[in-house]
Amino acid sequence: MPLLGDDQASSPAMDTEPLPADPNSRTTFPRKQSQHSGMAKTAIMNYQSPPSNPSSDDGIPTLEEADTFKSMKDRLPPSKTSDGGSLAPHRANLGAALTDTPATTAPNSPKMPPRRQDSGSITASRSRPTTLDIPGLTKSRVSPDGRIAQRDVGSKLVIVMVGLPARGKSYITKKITRYLNWLQHDTRIFNVGERRREAANGPSRPSTAKPREGLQPSSSTANSLNRILTQHKLLPPPALTAQVLVNGKPNSHGSTDDDFVPPALGKLRTVSQFIGPVTDQSSNGAVEAVTTSRPGEVPSLEPQDQSAQFFDPENAAASKLREELAMATLDELLDYILDQGGSVGIFDATNSTLERRKLIMERIRDRAGPELGVLFLESLCIDENLLESNMRLKLSGPDYRDHDPVTALADFKKRVSLYEKKYVPLGEHEERNNMPYVQMIDVGRKVVSHQIRGFLSAQTVYYLLNFNLSARQIWITRHGESMDNVNGKIGGDSDLSKVGLRYGQALTKFIKHEREAWDARQQFKAMSTHFPRVQRSIQTAQYFDEEDFDIKQMRMLDELNAGSMEGLTYEEIKTQHHDEYELRRRDKLHYRYPGAGGESYLDIINRLRAVIVEIERMTDHVLLVGHRSIARVLLAYFKGLNRNDVADLDVPLGLLYMMEPKPYGVDFKAYRYNPDSEWFDLVPDYQLRRALYQTSY
Repeated sequence: MPLLGDDQASSPAMDTEPLPADPNSRTTFPRKQSQHSGMAKTAIMNYQSPPSNPSSDDGIPTLEEADTFKSMKDRLPPSKTSDGGSLAPHRANLGAALTDTPATTAPNSPKMPPRRQDSGSITASRSRPTTLDIPGLTKSRVSPDGRIAQRDVGSKLVIVMVGLPARGKSYITKKITRYLNWLQHDTRIFNVGERRREAANGPSRPSTAKPREGLQPSSSTANSLNRILTQHKLLPPPALTAQVLVNGKPNSHGSTDDDFVPPALGKLRTVSQFIGPVTDQSSNGAVEAVTTSRPGEVPSLEPQDQSAQFFDPENAAASKLREELAMATLDELLDYILDQGGSVGIFDATNSTLERRKLIMERIRDRAGPELGVLFLESLCIDENLLESNMRLKLSGPDYRDHDPVTALADFKKRVSLYEKKYVPLGEHEERNNMPYVQMIDVGRKVVSHQIRGFLSAQTVYYLLNFNLSARQIWITRHGESMDNVNGKIGGDSDLSKVGLRYGQALTKFIKHEREAWDARQQFKAMSTHFPRVQRSIQTAQYFDEEDFDIKQMRMLDELNAGSMEGLTYEEIKTQHHDEYELRRRDKLHYRYPGAGGESYLDIINRLRAVIVEIERMTDHVLLVGHRSIARVLLAYFKGLNRNDVADLDVPLGLLYMMEPKPYGVDFKAYRYNPDSEWFDLVPDYQLRRALYQTSY
C-alpha cells in the first residue's frame, strides 16, 4: 500500500473497488486496508465518488458516516506547500484526517529498485539463491561445466558421520563417496581415526604415491592445522579399488590405494602434555606416549598400543588429543570445501556426544557461515549378528592387525563400551534446532530422515535408501560381435555376426554354470538379465530362458548416441569432420556429438543413475549386456575409477567382468571368451587399463 501523501495515492484505481449494489452483501474492502476503521477508510478514500449502496456491516462506512466526515473535511484549513500554495484537496485531507502532525515539506523518498547482492552497491548480507548443478545437464555463467561453482557455498554439503565403532560408518562413507564422485560431484572423506593413528603411532613408512588427477589427496594448509599439525599432506584419497594401467604399465598419474601411505605428522605441539611421559605400561594396556622435541623441532614419534584405555572419556589427556585432532581434521575438510573446489566433504568419526556435535556446528558456522549445508548421518546396528560380524572385521584393521584375535576382540569390545558411556544418538536436539539428519539402522534395513534440504542431501538420502548388504554377483559384458563392429562403424543397429551369435550361446551356458556353482556354495539366488533395446544386444541375450531369468530391455543401456556421425567409421570422422575429431580426442568425457540426439559420456552417466540405484537395491544376481561406453561407465562406478580414466578404458569384445560386493569394496574378476572351447577362461590378476588407441568410441 502506498504511503499517505505519496503521489501514487491519487490514483483512483489503487486498492479500491465499488461496493456491491446488494445492501445485504458482506463484501469488504481489500485486505490492504483492513487494519483501518471504517471512518479512516472513508478519510483515505474520500476523494472518490461515494459508493451507491454501501453496507454498514463489518465496519464499512455508511452514507451518513461519509457525510459526517465530508463536513469535517470542509471545516479543516487547507494544508500549505513550502511556497505558500495549497496542496491538492485530497492530499491535504489525508494528512489531517489521520494525524495531528503537520505534513512534511521534505520530498518523498526515491523509489529504490532491488539490487543484486553481488553488485557491490549493497552491504546487507543475504543468502545467494542456488539451484541444482549437474555436470553435463546444467550450465550457467558461474558454472559453465555444470559443477558447483566455488562461490555457491549454499549448494555444497558437509556430511557428519555419527555412531559407535563397528557400526559400518566407513563402509557407508566409501559408498557415498564412490557414488557422488561417479556423478562428478567432487567428494572426499576426512577420517579422524587416521589422524589419531598418525598422532599416536607415528610414521610407518614414507609415502611413495604420486598425486592422482581428479581425486587427489587433500593437503593441509597453513591455516587449517596450525594448532596441531603443519607442513605435511595428511589425507589419503577416497577408497578406490582399481589400478589403471596404460599399455600394461602403471599409470603415470595414478596409483593403487595399497601403495598410498599417509605421510607422517608434522609438528605436533607438545604431545606429552596430552598423554604423559614415555613409560612402558603395556602390561596393563595403558597407552605409551611420544617423546617430545625441543621447540621448533619435529617431535620423535614412538609407536604406541592404542588400547581401550586411550578411548576412556575419563582419560583427559587422550580425550584432549582426540578432540583437537578432530577439529584439525574438520578444518582440513572446510579448506577443501571453501578453498579447493570440493563439493562434498565427509567427516568420518564417531561424533557420539552432543558436545562434540555442537562444537562441529560452531566451527562450521564460524568458518563457512549459515549457507553451507550440513547433514548428520548416524549408523545404528540393532542386529547382533551384523554387529558381531562388523567387530570381527575390525580385527583386520590398522588398530589390531598384528594382535592376537581373541585379545584384540576383547579390547575392541571394551573400547565400544567406553564410548557408550557418553553416547547420545541423534534426535531431540537436532529436531529442536531444525537440523537435517538421517539415521540408518542395520546399514539400510530402516532409514529415518529429518529436514532433508538441498540437492546433494536429497541425492545422498535417495542413494542410502537403496543399497543393501546382500551377497550377490554383478556381471557386465559387451554384446557379441556385430556387423558394424566388423566394418568399423560406430552406432547403428546392426545384427550380430556368426561369431557374435556363438558368443551369446556360450554366455548363456557360462552364466547358468556360475549361478549353479553359487547355489552350491551359498543359498539359492534368482538372476535377472538387462540389456539395451538394440538388435546386437537383444540377439546376445536371446538364449536365456525367461522361465529362469528375469529378462528386461532397458533403454538406459543403449550405446552412446553419435548424433549426425552415426554409422561413420573413425577414419571417416577424422577426414570429414576433423575439428570435431580433435575436440573429442582432447576431452572425451565432456565432448558431445553434434546433431540430433548426440550424447557425451556425462549424458551416459546421468541416464545410468537409475540403473546404478536399481542394482544397489537388488539382492539377486544380475547380468548387464551393453555396449562399450555403457560398460566403461558401469565399471567406473563399481571400481571407483578416476574420472579422467572413464572414457578411455579398454573394454574389448569377448570379456566378461564379475563383481561381488564385499564390506571392504568389491571382489573383481575377468573372464575371456575362448572361441575354440566356446567357454570363458578366468584371466588371473586382471587389471583394467586404458585403451591403446584413444579414439575408441
